[in-house]
Amino acid sequence: MKQPDQRNSTMRRGSVSGLHRRLVLAAGLCAVSMASLGAPTTLAATRTAPVAHLAGSLSLNESGRLHLTSHHGFTLNEQGSASGAITGTIYIHLHVVSTNRVTAEVSLYPSGGSITGLASASYRPSGAVASFSGTMNIARGTGRYAHAGGSGLSFTGTIRRTDDAVTVHVSGRMSD
Repeated sequence: MKQPDQRNSTMRRGSVSGLHRRLVLAAGLCAVSMASLGAPTTLAATRTAPVAHLAGSLSLNESGRLHLTSHHGFTLNEQGSASGAITGTIYIHLHVVSTNRVTAEVSLYPSGGSITGLASASYRPSGAVASFSGTMNIARGTGRYAHAGGSGLSFTGTIRRTDDAVTVHVSGRMSD
């Protein structure tokens, strides 16, 4: 008589563990489904879950007017204000590499973060104003611009040779 009891208890344990496995599997699938839809999976998650940020792009058409703050050899350090889709304080370290080439590190500080780009451009002195034209790549960002990216952005501007004041224009598409 003991044998049937053992078999029944094994079947009961097997049924319970099978039911338990199915419930755990169903709960797991539900949690994965909810998470993939962006829904919080717990009450605590509703209070602390970060909001998903969908990657997008922004059309840039930024202009800046800067004044010389210092210079070291052939590097002009400039500061000013930027206007366009993103506004804020702009800093440029413009290095005259040769009689026909400049490189620059451009840092923009809008509200909520920063964006830094590296540029290379041809340089054409002509009388009291020199002009430059080339491309810029976004190197890094912080804060709300931490995921900023972009390459081949148009980078143009002028240098007023009497006081080294710089105007700069950046245009193109930036991802965020």
